[in-house]
Amino acid sequence: MSPLGGSAGQDNGVPAPPGAPASSGDRPAEAAAQPQDETAPAAQPFDFGAVARGAASPGSASAAAGRPETADAVNPSVATLRARFGSAVLRNEVNAGDQDVVYVEPARIVEILRWLREEPEEHYDHLADVTAVDYGGGRPVEVVYQLWSIPRRQALRIKCELPLSVLEIDSATAVWTGADWLEREVYDLFGVRFRGHPNLRRILMPDNYAEGHPLRKDFPLRGRFSRAEQTRRALSQDPGDYYAPGEIGGRVPQTVNGDDDAEAEEAAGESGALADPAPPVAAGGAGKAG
Repeated sequence: MSPLGGSAGQDNGVPAPPGAPASSGDRPAEAAAQPQDETAPAAQPFDFGAVARGAASPGSASAAAGRPETADAVNPSVATLRARFGSAVLRNEVNAGDQDVVYVEPARIVEILRWLREEPEEHYDHLADVTAVDYGGGRPVEVVYQLWSIPRRQALRIKCELPLSVLEIDSATAVWTGADWLEREVYDLFGVRFRGHPNLRRILMPDNYAEGHPLRKDFPLRGRFSRAEQTRRALSQDPGDYYAPGEIGGRVPQTVNGDDDAEAEEAAGESGALADPAPPVAAGGAGKAG
């Protein structure tokens, strides 16, 4: 209903203010009717099953149709990698228009990463990230290395596919020391073990976390334990669950400074060391000598 009692679009006898759009009742029928574009394509429903099926495996027919072994690379490093490592470069893709992705043999990942860093014409001197992707449905877990060449201002993404039965790959810490914590995160959340890592342990979840790896697609939404068991474990946690071994061993609790000051004043008062407080100054200021 409109404020004047009539329904929207009806003429209530009140003229519209200047500049106000005409109501639908004031417009001719031919102007109100909008022509339908019969040539426009109908909206296609989203295939939610594709999410459950995950990414296509390299040898499948859908992979051959949607993932050509050689895409039109934007980054010249892709062709150089193929010429240098041959069959160790499995295929490449171009994502988002200009992001080159190269799939390589996991067994040669350290050799390829070192060459990309040390080769003067490549010079990928910055490891921006190490992460992983689990598409579910029994598909391999992809370990992802995001590289950046600072002098060339060029990005390159390297991927390795690991079967679920063998989630292991050589550590990149021999090439980039900064891969240490990045690989620990991938191990913690996806269960990928990095051979040769100097300190491979959890980094986000507690060391005694027993429910598995939370970013795996087979990880239950509410965890592997019942709510009762999760509550019991939460109530029985120890401060050591949140610290590395040896970080809090042998330390004494900190004392509050206020307690120390109070004890010092009390001891000083008993010995008469504290002087009497100065007398307050009169409101009118210090008196003059008579």
